[in-house]
Amino acid sequence: MLSIIIVSFNAGDDLDRCLRSLHAAPPAHSHETIVVDNGSHDQSAEMAQRYSGVHVIENDANVGFAAATNIGIRASRGDLLLLLNSDTIVPAGSIDRLIAEIAAHPDVSVIGPRLVDELGRPELSFGPMITPLAEWRQKRLRRNLAAVQRLTRVRTRPDWVSGACLLVRRTDAEAVGLLDERFFLYTEDVDFCAAIRARGRHILFLPDTEVVHLRGRSRASAPAAAGEAYRRSQLAFYQKHHPLWAPPLRLYLWLRGAISSPRANRN
Repeated sequence: MLSIIIVSFNAGDDLDRCLRSLHAAPPAHSHETIVVDNGSHDQSAEMAQRYSGVHVIENDANVGFAAATNIGIRASRGDLLLLLNSDTIVPAGSIDRLIAEIAAHPDVSVIGPRLVDELGRPELSFGPMITPLAEWRQKRLRRNLAAVQRLTRVRTRPDWVSGACLLVRRTDAEAVGLLDERFFLYTEDVDFCAAIRARGRHILFLPDTEVVHLRGRSRASAPAAAGEAYRRSQLAFYQKHHPLWAPPLRLYLWLRGAISSPRANRN
């Protein structure tokens, strides 16, 4: 059985499009859909409840993406888990192709599809483990559409795939303790994949299966809050994985005015 886990926060229109796409062309695989609402005040939870077969869990407050995803996973029953952003649109057959691929590769724990925007432009939704150099290279690549087009047409086993649409085996997700809740928003997918790879399992990027990702809408509507959330997660990530790099990163962000103190976000 497949459990589709969608976290939503004040994203009623996006969530409606996402659920409509799933309702219009549901996966052939036995499945359930769980929406975890992070204390929205736009009636999106009530809207989601109008879709048949959708179970809505309403949090009293915004507990963050990782924590809300874990709530959804713990309430689910599937042996396969699809983490799906509310700002995605899923074409017919895409989920079934992901399921077929993971079934064909017993050594693979996580699969991500090719993510494209509403105009069909690809997103660089996978990559190497985050390091200062890898982050710099990834940012440069994202600005080069031709390079992104080329890279996203090749099947590869990267270090991580985007949590916007991520299929994972439940046994592996539970073995690593689900998502690390110190990441409120951003980098939790990279950390999750790193924990799974540490068990000797593999990540697969699938270029011939596409999902539409209307990326950046939440960031555009609240850029200051999104920027703060990214900085918090970035610092938490470096403190966990690259502790020697965390102090210079914190100082750099302070000098740029991105954080209020060079001692901010210490564990």
